[in-house]
Amino acid sequence: MVSEACTLFNDVRLADSETETLAPFGDDSVEQMLALAERLRVANGGRLDDAAILAVSEATGAPSDYVRLAIKLQADRQQKSALSNIRAQFLTLEPDVRRYVVSGIAACATALLFAIEARTAVLDQSYGVFAMLALIAFAGGLYNISVAKDAKVAGVCGAILGGGSWAMRAVFLFIFQVGKHVEPLVLIPMAIGGAFGGVLVHRWVDRYRGKLGMKDPAQERQMMLQQLVALQEKLRSGEQSMTFVSVDIVGSTMMKERSDPLSIEFTFNEYHQFVERIVRRYGGRVHSTAGDGVTCAFDHPQSAFGAARTIQAGVMELNAYRNKIGVPIVLRVGVHTGTVVAPDVDDITKLNFAHVIDIAAHMQKYCPPGGVAVSDASSIYLHGGPDSVGPECVEVDGIKGRIWQPKVAVAPPGAPMPPPFAA
Repeated sequence: MVSEACTLFNDVRLADSETETLAPFGDDSVEQMLALAERLRVANGGRLDDAAILAVSEATGAPSDYVRLAIKLQADRQQKSALSNIRAQFLTLEPDVRRYVVSGIAACATALLFAIEARTAVLDQSYGVFAMLALIAFAGGLYNISVAKDAKVAGVCGAILGGGSWAMRAVFLFIFQVGKHVEPLVLIPMAIGGAFGGVLVHRWVDRYRGKLGMKDPAQERQMMLQQLVALQEKLRSGEQSMTFVSVDIVGSTMMKERSDPLSIEFTFNEYHQFVERIVRRYGGRVHSTAGDGVTCAFDHPQSAFGAARTIQAGVMELNAYRNKIGVPIVLRVGVHTGTVVAPDVDDITKLNFAHVIDIAAHMQKYCPPGGVAVSDASSIYLHGGPDSVGPECVEVDGIKGRIWQPKVAVAPPGAPMPPPFAA
């Protein structure tokens, strides 16, 4: 899921104002924000209310407005039904605005149902069903008032519920052509009475919250924070520092065009086995292969750098004894170190997406043929530091590094070839 959140914010095209709004937070903060929000949504049955948004805000250090914006952008990107999109947009509103909207909806529903009841009474088809539903809608409005964060919000919600239901009742009675006179001046006292009623309901519920079986907002918020801490610990359980080595053949396409299929298959199989033997000797493991490229993982940069140098030095023996293509294999190697979160701590090959791997591959592409490009994030852990790699510098994607070049001695004509490379 963390990778899906990353893809979302790398691909989505934000408006200029939204880009400036999210600018203070890096990709890692946005990823963590979305990951925690999604995990918390799943843990709470698909619901992400204001308490959850505030908990994500406190856990990540991002303002609640940024969390709401991030979730809104995520909802816009995902393919959902119209009802799901409306619900997602509603949850991104400010908490007070959501209370006002719910009060307005409850007022309209109450007025509509009472008007339908009046219409059915005129037609002598009234059974009291719509009146009962209207009372349920009004009770829902009272519940919305009772859970408001303070008395001021409760008063405004009460005014909207009382005045709004009276005003909309007049509208619906007119639409349904029910001959009942509605006094417009009553709207003002209804709104004022609703405001006072909202404040009284909120205070009463707040006093007897425990007896009513309702959770205290502060306690619920604390529970959300505890869930977030537990989720963060799970997300970080596979966090570890790894060094990746990216190896690739220079001009492999042209090499394959000039040789027969059997020679190509034999030579490239030997090449892959050659790299894998050296990687294992230095305590690493092959993470993945893609065509002629090989990505390897090591626990320490010193082992990775040793394996990279040995691969470049040993390619001469590979060309002399195992290359049947007729064109020498020339390699580029990139090395980079960073923190990754592996789904399975014991199996690094299950890590499919990581910025560390991308940087190692980019280092390899900018490395001169026959050399090893080592980022400063790796070279600082080497014996002798960056100077032990070489004086030549390189910078890739804002990451600085050094270039190591092998010192190859030219053998005189007729000199015997060195013995085969020992596994």
